[in-house]
Amino acid sequence: MPDAIKPKGDAPRPSAADRLNSLESVDITVDQLVAGGDGLGRFEGIPIFVPRSAPGDHLRVRLTECKSGYGRGEILEILSPGPGRRKPPCAHFDDCGGCDLQHLEDAHQTKLKVEALRETLARLGGLRDLPRIRVRASKPWAYRLRTQLHCEGEGKDLRIGYRARKSHRLVPVEACPILVPALQQLLPKLPSTLEKTKAPRRVDLAVGDDGGVTSAPVIEGLPHGEVVVTEGEHSYAFDARCFFQGHRGLLSALLEETVGPWTGENAFDLYAGVGLFSLPLAKRYERVVSVEGDRLASRYGRTNARRNRLGQIEVQAKSVEGWIQHLPAGASRVVLDPPRAGLSPKVRVAILKQRPQRLTYVSCHPATLARDLRSLTRGFHLTHLSALDLFPQTGHLEAVAQLERSETEVYPGPP
Repeated sequence: MPDAIKPKGDAPRPSAADRLNSLESVDITVDQLVAGGDGLGRFEGIPIFVPRSAPGDHLRVRLTECKSGYGRGEILEILSPGPGRRKPPCAHFDDCGGCDLQHLEDAHQTKLKVEALRETLARLGGLRDLPRIRVRASKPWAYRLRTQLHCEGEGKDLRIGYRARKSHRLVPVEACPILVPALQQLLPKLPSTLEKTKAPRRVDLAVGDDGGVTSAPVIEGLPHGEVVVTEGEHSYAFDARCFFQGHRGLLSALLEETVGPWTGENAFDLYAGVGLFSLPLAKRYERVVSVEGDRLASRYGRTNARRNRLGQIEVQAKSVEGWIQHLPAGASRVVLDPPRAGLSPKVRVAILKQRPQRLTYVSCHPATLARDLRSLTRGFHLTHLSALDLFPQTGHLEAVAQLERSETEVYPGPP
């Protein structure tokens, strides 16, 4: 199909969006990596998002989605590669949806993801005068403590693996190089183990510091129960049903960036999980309230507080939205570690109204972080920003924002 469409007679030239809809493929140069891992190039000013591309790539792209303001495509041909591109080390990368960036050198991935974080905070959050971003990275391979696998078929026809990118199609795998050794060793044994029983549709696995594995649901032939991870002077028990940070090599850095050197009277750890931040906060604050809506995680939160002899931790097994009305005015510290959806309007309004002295926001999703900071910086100012590459080989990045209460009181208004 031709790259140019000539108007007939005096007919107006088609708009760029109409032109895009008339094409099957376009040649573009990728300008940047956006939050989430896609590359972004432009055709006649229209943004084109291309998975598994990279800045500097000159590509021939098949258009898969055409909207009035943007398009999406997939690589037909790499006409010339950008800097930092490599052959993906994993044989499943082309098909598996677990990783996005194996086609880029490890250090280059981190650099581009931090640039994408900065751009997202400026574009969506209006935060252009950012503090210097402190970047923390560690092992890019064999780092992941947890994984979720999918199962299809039964008996000798049982297949176990991950979903294809943006699809429910199963990609069977016998190796995954981002998993810690204990999980890598278990992975090829799973089909023969599970073919002897009725395999569940999903299997969650997690590993503790001693290399012991826990699985969920309970499956004959696989270990289950709790595992323990120790970081500094604190130990954390959890099982495969619980959320726990996946990069073992960056747990210490995440705690350091989040908890920091500050002290005070009371701290509130919201979306607390099994108490990852609550335990070290209890060494710096006289009282810590840990709020977690997942019943299992909050139960482990109580267990971890008790086993670490931290009686000053009070665990509230409630959703943050259901509890937030109890946040007192002027608290010493609030730590937020919400899911990818970020903060609800109710929580944002409550934080602005109650005005804690210090606010820490931990986020794995730059877009929702930007949205929430746009609102929160009406009553707080951003003092520190860290980026931790907790998810090497993927487009995800963890950010930790430290904020202090502004001197001028603001009315929360609309969220």
